Amino acid sequence: MAASIFAAVPRAPPVAVFKLTADFREDGDSRKVNLGVGAYRTDEGQPWVLPVVKKVEQMIANDNSLNHEYLPILGLPEFRANASRIALGDDSPAIKENRVGSVQSLGGTGALRIGAEFLRRWYNGNNNTATPVYVSAPSWENHNSVFMDAGFKDIRTYHYWDAAKRGLDLQGLLNDMEHAPEFSIFILHACAHNPTGTDPTPEQWKQIAAVMKRRSLFPFFDSAYQGFASGSLDKDAWAVRYFVSEGFELFCAQSFSKNFGLYNERVGNLTVVGKDADNVQRVLSQMEKIVRTTWSNPPSQGARIVATTLSSPQLFDEWKGNVKTMADRVLLMRSELRSRLEALGTPGTWNHITEQIGMFSFTGLNPKQVEYMVKEKHIYLMASGRINMCGLTTKNLDYVAKSIHEAVTKVQ
Repeated sequence: MAASIFAAVPRAPPVAVFKLTADFREDGDSRKVNLGVGAYRTDEGQPWVLPVVKKVEQMIANDNSLNHEYLPILGLPEFRANASRIALGDDSPAIKENRVGSVQSLGGTGALRIGAEFLRRWYNGNNNTATPVYVSAPSWENHNSVFMDAGFKDIRTYHYWDAAKRGLDLQGLLNDMEHAPEFSIFILHACAHNPTGTDPTPEQWKQIAAVMKRRSLFPFFDSAYQGFASGSLDKDAWAVRYFVSEGFELFCAQSFSKNFGLYNERVGNLTVVGKDADNVQRVLSQMEKIVRTTWSNPPSQGARIVATTLSSPQLFDEWKGNVKTMADRVLLMRSELRSRLEALGTPGTWNHITEQIGMFSFTGLNPKQVEYMVKEKHIYLMASGRINMCGLTTKNLDYVAKSIHEAVTKVQ
């Protein structure tokens, strides 16, 4: 029999975070803890369907006026408008001046991909695959892949994490921006930087914006955790809103996976801020063409849940309360883990755990210490030392803290 026409296809390595979850599931040890998964968990270690989401799902199910007809190619209008509004603020000058547009997308990843595809085709010349794209070191691994798959040939890193002081390397970051070629694209995490959990302060963001404006660099924000990071929608959107107030044209990819708990509904939005309405409309006309050949038409369920919630003052307030519940649990787990490590006298400093923000913490554990945690302690975390704070519970905190202490003292 002839060999398969696919015989030469190599097996791709598994996606690290999903492989980690699969390994965790197969582990029979009763002490096992999963600190890898990128999703919220309750103190019982269970997924949480937000009460406001349950309520709105019921409303949608009982609404006989709804059907399953196609949406517009760019998505549900009330979803897009409300998503951009919470990113930019109720009193956004850009919204008032009608120079904001948006595209409903399949999660934050879909928003990044549509934005990347558009930029390759139409930014800094036509089909310019040589425009440098800068991604923070470290970053979410999909940032590199999305822009590479969109055709960009020059993906670079910019300084971000200072391992020695376990914080932001502001000088390294600004220096990289000073030396980046004009019109380079910079992927910026709007809040709750993944994986480090370390964000610039407002004053530092002002310095970053000043350099980017002087050097004509393009800001592409990724906002995956608005409200989830600090518990405040406005605080978590500060950087994006400041850049808009400084006159930047920019893209902002938004995900509603974390802050609505709608992980498998794939609810995202790409907000486009331009100089004027005409520019934005022309950009959207090209994005419509890209969407048409990518997913053709977006799904409605998740978008309806978000749109219904954001457009009702009562439901909006209830949602903000649900989001704060999640944010507060994460903040509590941070303070509890830090206090336990300090009480144990674990070598090193641990203030970075409470200074970081959002779902993830960059512990500072090295790959050998991570391996010890996985193999000896059955605690699953990323090789980078990143942990999901939601994987911690009042029941496993002591065990995790003692295991980190052991890993740090026994393994160099």
